[in-house]
Order: sequence, then C-alpha cells, then structure tokens
Amino acid sequence: MKVSVLNLEGRVVEKIDLPTFFSLPVREDLIKRCVLAFQANRRQPYGADPLAGKRTSAHYHSRRDLAPFQRMMNRELARLPRIHSHCPPHLFLTARFAPQAVKGRKAHPPKAEKKWEQKVNKKEKKLATLSALAGTAVLELVKSRGHKYEGELPIIVEDSIEKLSKAKKVEEFLKKIGLEKELERAKKKKVRAGRGKMRGRRYRKKKSVLFVVSNASVPLKKAAKNLPGVDVVSAKDLNVEHLAPGAQPGRLTVYTKSAIRALEKRFADIW
Repeated sequence: MKVSVLNLEGRVVEKIDLPTFFSLPVREDLIKRCVLAFQANRRQPYGADPLAGKRTSAHYHSRRDLAPFQRMMNRELARLPRIHSHCPPHLFLTARFAPQAVKGRKAHPPKAEKKWEQKVNKKEKKLATLSALAGTAVLELVKSRGHKYEGELPIIVEDSIEKLSKAKKVEEFLKKIGLEKELERAKKKKVRAGRGKMRGRRYRKKKSVLFVVSNASVPLKKAAKNLPGVDVVSAKDLNVEHLAPGAQPGRLTVYTKSAIRALEKRFADIW
C-alpha cells in the first residue's frame, strides 16, 4: 500500500510503501487491557492507619461479674464496646471501636498492602501497540474520537518537521495540512464533574495531534508543548497509551518518514 509524504508546505513530495502492521485488524479488547494496565501500574498504594479507631480502652460491659452500675444489661444499651466507667462522667459508657460508633474504626478501610499492579504478556503488549498503530490509519475510528480531519491517513511528513523550534511554525504547518478545525477543537475545555474540581484538576482538556518522530530530543518536542492537546513522542518510546488515550483507538497521528522506518525496524521480529 502506497501513501503520500508531505513537506512543510503540505504538498505531496513522494510516495512510500506503508508497513504491513498498518493493515492489521484493530483489537479494541487488547488495547483496553493494556491501557488499563498502564494506568494501574502508575497508581501509588494508599491505605488507612491500621490502628485508626482502635486506640481506645473500650470493651464490653455485659458480663455478670461486673458491679451493677458497670453493666449494660437491662439498661436498654446496644451491645457495643464502651468506654470504661473510670472515664469522665460525660464519657461514661460511650460506644467506641465498632464501625457504627462515633470515632469508631472503618469496617473495610483501604489497605496499603493491596497490589494495584497488572501484568500483561510481552507479545500482547506488542500486538496491542501494533493494533493501535493500525487504528490511526482508519478514518472512521479517528472521527469517532472527535478529531476533525477529512484527508488521507496515516499522515506522513518529511523529517524536516523535526527541526521546527517555534510553536507558531508548528501551528502553521498543521493548518496547511487541513487541521485548522482540529486545533480549534483542542482549545475548548470543560469543567470537570465531581470532586476533582477541588483537587487541582478543575478542567478536562482534549487530546489532539500526536507527533511520532525518530528522536526524542528534537526541537519539535519543545515547540509543540505550547499547543493544547498536542504531544510528541519518539518511535522508540511509543506505546499503546499514546495512540489510544482512554483506551479508545484512533488518535490523529502525524508520523515523520524516519519514524515509520524506525517503527518498521522495532517490530520486525513480529513478522
């Protein structure tokens, strides 16, 4: 399959053969499994203090060998651990320790020893990445993610784009290849629903164009970070989460010519 290579002016300069993995079926089940594993492996374990709600001298007072004034029996009191009678009068027989008591322990608190890590086979990870790569060449999938584009996919450009060091130049290039509406879409943000508004993540922002380049240290990475939703990643570091944010395949992706060759070499052992 032949695909066009564009220059910085948005014109076709040559045609190259597309690697075989771009014609693979899109396995959404594998993509979702790997993306969720990436997210789970970033989680920091958290948990409650094991002694929270248990630092008390409260105990049951229903035994018959206690003094009559210390017993809970026949006094219309629930059978809960209660503070000892030598406490101040206002705490006399106050319920503690039980989950339903004021200042009691939690019934099932989060535990720090819980394992959040999820393991995925190496071949499954590779297949999920290849499947997500194939999804970037399917126009229906790209549109279903909300991207605004009507041209040929995948978008491949000359290596000279990696030398762009100004966000304005990158924005001009994206407009020349027909992504002006996509840039406008990415500028819109919405207020997050729920408690996250109070925790430093008030707005939800959209994911826009992904640049896949041959080298991670190119000037393009510094230039593109000022454009909302735009990311730059090297072919060596590319993973399924870059290509399918939120486990939904079909991110609008721009590849450099050398990045295509690097991906072909990286996944050569699959074939």
